[in-house]
Amino acid sequence: MAEDIILETRGLRKEFKGFVAVSDVSLKVRRGRIHALIGPNGAGKTTCFNLLTHFLSPTRGQIFYNGREITGSSPAAIARLGLVRSFQISAVFPHLTVLENVRIALQRKRGRSFDFWRSDRILRDLNSRARELLDAVGLSAFEESIAVELPYGRKRALEIATTLALDPEMMLLDEPTAGMAHTDVERIAALIRRVAANRTVLMVEHNLGVVENLSDHITVLSRGEIIAEGDYRSVSGHPEVIKAYLGSEHA
Repeated sequence: MAEDIILETRGLRKEFKGFVAVSDVSLKVRRGRIHALIGPNGAGKTTCFNLLTHFLSPTRGQIFYNGREITGSSPAAIARLGLVRSFQISAVFPHLTVLENVRIALQRKRGRSFDFWRSDRILRDLNSRARELLDAVGLSAFEESIAVELPYGRKRALEIATTLALDPEMMLLDEPTAGMAHTDVERIAALIRRVAANRTVLMVEHNLGVVENLSDHITVLSRGEIIAEGDYRSVSGHPEVIKAYLGSEHA
């Protein structure tokens, strides 16, 4: 079963001046799954994400991606391996068009910061691939729109498109539906399901409806520790989860 594990942590711990934000987190994410990381505010979810992509360094513990230890690697090096955190790696330029934003992300994948002086043929090739990505996230009709003018849900879809431009094997999504209206939540949830068809997704998400409908496996954190794992039915009925998370959610 080891070959099925794409991402693994062993005894991951993060302290901030004596405060333990993440304590002995040993996580296994299987290839091709949508794995949700949930828990109440302050549970350590975002800190875990920051550790996985090395925006923070662990106090101790190890991180493995595709069987290779990546503890201590730079965020850029981790992204080049195919582990990409959406909404942070994929910066959106607010005053460029939707198409231009995706094209810049494609240029980054090619190892260039920009290609504005390149030949028309190269730019046309980039436009073609950019339009394929926009079609994949439902933004074909918005390619000439200025990014800052997009509705919130569409802007999130653009961020996913720029992440897909980096051709990730695994995507980390940090609260992809936060702050959205119901219709946008449904649209982004459907998009996540589509993009997960041929890759692995690990997401932090507060919307339990999204977690229930999308996730193959769920890990629940509370006060920096894993308190339950399994499918939605098993974790939602777990006494510690009800106390720490679901109880307060449905109070």
